[in-house]
Amino acid sequence: MSKDQSGGSVPDAHRASRPVRGRDHALARFLADSTPVLAGGRAILLQIADPVVAAGVRRHSDFARRPQQRLAHTLMYVYAVVIGSSVDAAMATAFVDRAHVPVAGADDVDRQLWVAATLYDSALRAHDAFGDQVPADLAQRVLDAYAPLGVALRVPADRWPDSVSAFEAYWDRTLAGLRVTDDARGVVRDLLHPRFAPFWVRAAMPLVRIVTVGLLPDPVRVQYGFAWGPREERRFRRVTTGLRRVRAVVPGALLRLPGPLLLRAMRRMADRH
Repeated sequence: MSKDQSGGSVPDAHRASRPVRGRDHALARFLADSTPVLAGGRAILLQIADPVVAAGVRRHSDFARRPQQRLAHTLMYVYAVVIGSSVDAAMATAFVDRAHVPVAGADDVDRQLWVAATLYDSALRAHDAFGDQVPADLAQRVLDAYAPLGVALRVPADRWPDSVSAFEAYWDRTLAGLRVTDDARGVVRDLLHPRFAPFWVRAAMPLVRIVTVGLLPDPVRVQYGFAWGPREERRFRRVTTGLRRVRAVVPGALLRLPGPLLLRAMRRMADRH
């Protein structure tokens, strides 16, 4: 542990990463699998449904020109802390800390806990939608493995739910208190309808929009004002079925490839800085 400016203890980022060891192959496969990438947009929309997070992102992110950047950086952080080495975890945490310096409220424990919670919940929802239903015992082990995501952001370890049922209670309670603001809607316009992004990003956006909106909890989707009825539901189901079939035939090595690539990119970024 180290001391913060007020003299209190904060988690050591170098201790945040807990690589999977032993024979828990199911957990290792889950953590290395890139399927949660499909729910990355969902996680971001849930994060900015918190007004404080939305205000910070709106004022300090360049979604209009680089909508893929926040997703890539978020995924770098997840892979670095959850499956990377202690050096990777510290490196990713340092990047996040620097990005948060000018953002009012960015280091608030409740906000950081919510950000980490959206990553865990979105990972489960992605596997449920596009892969295999996550068994309860595996969901618990994933919950434990995701705890360092919050700890590395100075969330006290005892604030992370210690059981799936405790997480669900926290999730429902926090979800009920979310409030989508104009800041959040502005970010969503830039994220889901990017005008200046590379062509390949803009070409993928119709599919991204269907998946992202379809994965949102109903109350949040309503607050954002997304149109959603039988036609949209059918379209989402068709896309979900198609992606599940594609994922089923993709070799496991390819599903695990994004993690090492993103970690390599993060290390190159660190070298340049």
